[in-house]
Amino acid sequence: MAANGIPSWPESERPRERLLSKGPEALSDAQLLAILLRTGRRDSSAVAVAMELLERVGGLSGLVKSGVEELCAIEGVGRAKAAQLKAALEIGRRSLATPLSTGMRLSSSVDLFRHFYPLLRDHKQELFKVILLDAKNTIVKETTVSEGTLTLSIVHPREVFTQAIRESAAGVIFVHNHPSGDPTPSREDRHLTDRLVAAGRLLGIAVLDHVIIGDGRYVSFADEGWLTASEY
Repeated sequence: MAANGIPSWPESERPRERLLSKGPEALSDAQLLAILLRTGRRDSSAVAVAMELLERVGGLSGLVKSGVEELCAIEGVGRAKAAQLKAALEIGRRSLATPLSTGMRLSSSVDLFRHFYPLLRDHKQELFKVILLDAKNTIVKETTVSEGTLTLSIVHPREVFTQAIRESAAGVIFVHNHPSGDPTPSREDRHLTDRLVAAGRLLGIAVLDHVIIGDGRYVSFADEGWLTASEY
């Protein structure tokens, strides 16, 4: 243990003790991270390793976007610690999402944004999700159909509607993210939506909306009047 390790610090300055006595809001980002790391390395405390980590990845937002291998590149952060960090960040992300559960009735595109924005905003790739609905527009199931590249998610109508047919869904809603942060539909987005709406008509499954999530904002095809399906 380094001579300047956390155990040698005054108790009031140790991250864990400081959190317990003053609350988590009294700690810096590095101090909070140090509690998760628990230990540093031979020449550095956990706080020092945390500071180096945050500087390397670009702060907490960069930490969320970093993969396990990127975190492990920091000396003092092995796979076990990287897993702890990613688990804690995922818990935080999920806690921010408005619950979207089986049997819930969607009332507007805002419901979708509130649920999916915390879950999708930091993904580097496009994720294409499908929400299956029954005849009363209550949720039957939510599933991920495709995970694409940085700019394009490849989705085939067969993959989308196989799930819907299996669950006897009466309607579907599509949700995907734009890693660029701009939710404006691309030409490919519009073309894909047209194909899916047409396929849904043939199968008797209504496409109720396609919501694209960006950075703090979203675009709803239904809200913009770009779909001819019934409302929520």
